[in-house]
Amino acid sequence: MKNKQLPLIVILIIIMAACNSSSTGTEKKDSVVSAPAVIVSPKHISILDTEGLKLLDSTATIEVIAEGYKWSEGPVYIPDSDYLLFSDVPANRIYKWKQGNGARIYLEPSGYTGTVPKEKEPGSNGLVIDKKGKLVLCQQGNRQMGRMKSSLSDPKAVFETIVSSYQGKKFNSPNDAVYANNGNLYFTDPPYGLEKGIKDSSKEIPFQGIYLVRPGGKALLFSDKVSYPNGIALSPDNKILYISNSDNDNKEWTRFELNKEGLIAKQSVFYRVSPEEGKLPGGPDGMKVNARGYIFATGPGGIWVFNPAGKVLARIYTGERTSNCSIDEVHNMLYMTCNSYVMRVKLKPE
Repeated sequence: MKNKQLPLIVILIIIMAACNSSSTGTEKKDSVVSAPAVIVSPKHISILDTEGLKLLDSTATIEVIAEGYKWSEGPVYIPDSDYLLFSDVPANRIYKWKQGNGARIYLEPSGYTGTVPKEKEPGSNGLVIDKKGKLVLCQQGNRQMGRMKSSLSDPKAVFETIVSSYQGKKFNSPNDAVYANNGNLYFTDPPYGLEKGIKDSSKEIPFQGIYLVRPGGKALLFSDKVSYPNGIALSPDNKILYISNSDNDNKEWTRFELNKEGLIAKQSVFYRVSPEEGKLPGGPDGMKVNARGYIFATGPGGIWVFNPAGKVLARIYTGERTSNCSIDEVHNMLYMTCNSYVMRVKLKPE
């Protein structure tokens, strides 16, 4: 039989197929790779350490469940009634999202009840539920920690003040909060709700503080050593308080070991963002800690997942500036507020 020369295109196909076959043969099914230098998809998950596979899969879908907001923030999942509450800070509203119903206005106004219009982020920011099942709000416009008087099932924009000042001076704009098991309330107070931020003439406190409020008590200064304290979370045993610093010149998370009084026993840097890591949009903001002590923290690009030792295990790239998150341990979901969107991703069972 006479030999015939193969066309060039066939030769190229054969070579490419051989290369692909060779590459596939050397890959491991559960291989772990570092974060890509260039993000090829606006939304994806990068597993950086095998420990991260205990929490989520790199193939998990990042789903948009609601959109159209000015700046979504402060998500809190309500397990008893199976729904999510979140703030739209500039719109001065809280929305309720429930599977099958979508998102609807839940409370308006949420953070500012005055009559003089405020242009910059007057609404509620962080939302938490107290031991009595009441909604507690970081009210940026009212410059206080407030509590909704009505029940969660019958929301009304009538609030009582928990604390509104420190040593007779009004807070800047409470941003995020967390309750300890003993009822202690910790919250951060950066200037983001003030019209001109840190330079606003109405700013009465010369620093950005972290505060502790004991049940029925006044605000105690926990720390004034974090330049822009923002997100806040407690370890499951309530012995560690984590604070995010949203200072563009010092993006980092701080770890506070607590003494028996709930005050600082020891302070250290939990993780500092490198200049290379900080090139992506966004920075340290809201965070949550799951029952096993793993930290889900907003950072450049989306959500960063840490173990308690401060090792980055994974990153969830949302494609948007990401403000906060909430863990739903009933359905194993992580809800994320991302600019004008609310997203979620499936976690592995606890």
